Amino acid sequence: MNKLTKLLSPELMATDTFVRAITHRSANGKNNERMEFLGDSVLGLIITTELYRQMPRASEGYLSRLRASLVNENTLAQLSADLALGDFLRLGPGELKSGGFRRKSILADALEALIGCIYLEQGLEKSQAFVLGIFQEKLANLPSEDALKDPKSRLQEFLQSRGHEIPDYELMGVEGEAHRQTFTAECRIPVLSIITQGISSSRRKAEQDAAAVAFKQVLEHHG
Repeated sequence: MNKLTKLLSPELMATDTFVRAITHRSANGKNNERMEFLGDSVLGLIITTELYRQMPRASEGYLSRLRASLVNENTLAQLSADLALGDFLRLGPGELKSGGFRRKSILADALEALIGCIYLEQGLEKSQAFVLGIFQEKLANLPSEDALKDPKSRLQEFLQSRGHEIPDYELMGVEGEAHRQTFTAECRIPVLSIITQGISSSRRKAEQDAAAVAFKQVLEHHG
């Protein structure tokens, strides 16, 4: 038996609401986009409430980063795949040929739509039980606050805690056509004679990559 059929009642799966939740816009005008919009809000409320209860001493910033680490396309697509939700999806011919039932964005959107479906048909309590059930392992293994900070923030906080000035970042170059550019950024820490580079598809990511390399070198310097 499919994992999803163990979690959902036959009555729910027989509803028009469920059919719409699993219908991608490529298949039908009556698709799951509106239900996905609803499900996104229901999911956010449930996860936010659970984190608030589970982490009574966590700061607002940490709670926000925790929620972002849980409610995002990659996580939702993974959970959707674990449930084999792709087996139920109704896709148009083009998406079927291109393997749309495995596409992250489609799987993530369908899971949110399904949560919206459960909310509409069975209410918030059932929605909460479903969401907390599929997120159980992730909620039991939440990352630390430091692990969730981006490399630039971690590097800056570490340097300031040691009495050093914050790093300097400079864009060194941009290559490629407008829709496919590559950015090269440098991170400089003069007091430690550290200069690192990051190369990515955006300036922000290039700076983050440069900071990540610099942070490793700073830790070695202070090791």
